[in-house]
Amino acid sequence: MKELRIPDPRTNDRIRVPEVRLVGPQGEQVGVVPIAVALRLAQEAELDLVEVAPDAKPPVAKIMDYGKFKYEAAQKAKEARRNQVNTELKEVRFRLKIDVHDYETKRKRAEGFLLGGDKVKAMILFRGREQSRPEQGVRLLHKFAEEIAEFGVVESRPTQDGRNMTMIIAPLKNKSDVKGEQNAKRAADKAERRASEHAAKAKPEDAAPAASPEPAAAESKETATAESTAE
Repeated sequence: MKELRIPDPRTNDRIRVPEVRLVGPQGEQVGVVPIAVALRLAQEAELDLVEVAPDAKPPVAKIMDYGKFKYEAAQKAKEARRNQVNTELKEVRFRLKIDVHDYETKRKRAEGFLLGGDKVKAMILFRGREQSRPEQGVRLLHKFAEEIAEFGVVESRPTQDGRNMTMIIAPLKNKSDVKGEQNAKRAADKAERRASEHAAKAKPEDAAPAASPEPAAAESKETATAESTAE
C-alpha cells in the first residue's frame, strides 16, 4: 500500500490568491489583506509568508520563519516516532514432557516479556501420540497462567491447531505505561544523584582541630630549665 504524503504548504510567491487572512509572526490577527500587502509585510520582517489554511475563505496565511518551522516539525515527528510504543507478541514454546529447569526458564522469560508490556504466546508442541492427549496440554498451560498471574492475564484460552496448542497472555500494564514508568524512574534517579552531588559540594570542610596547648607549655618549661642551668 502506497503511503500518502501530505504536501508542503504553499509559501511566498507560490500563494496564488488575491487576498488572505493574515496572521502576524507573533500570532496577532492582522485581518484580510491583498496578497501583495501580505508578501510585502513578510519581506519587511525578513520572514516567509506561509499558507496555513488553504481551504478557508479567504485562505489563512501566516508570517513565519518557514525553515525553522520545518526543522521543528521534523524534530517533533522524529521524537514521536522514537517514543512510539507497539505491543509485540513474544513466544515461549514448551514440550508436553518439559523438565522443571526448562519450565522455570520459560516462565521467567515470559514474566520478563509481560513486565516489558508485551503479550506472550505460550505454545505446546505435541509429538506423535501426544496429540491424542490435549487435556494434558491444557493443564500445563493453565498451570503456567496461574504462576504468572502476577504479571499477566489470559487473553485467549488454550486452543489446539494440529500439533500445536497455544494460549495468549496479555500484560497487566500496556507498553506505554511501562515506558512512562521507566522514564519517570530514570528522571527521579537522576534528580536524586544531582541532589546528592550538590549536597556534597555544599558541605563545609571539617574544621582543623585546635592545637593542643600542652606542647607549648612543655616547650616553655624546657626553656626555663635550660636558662636556669646556664646561670
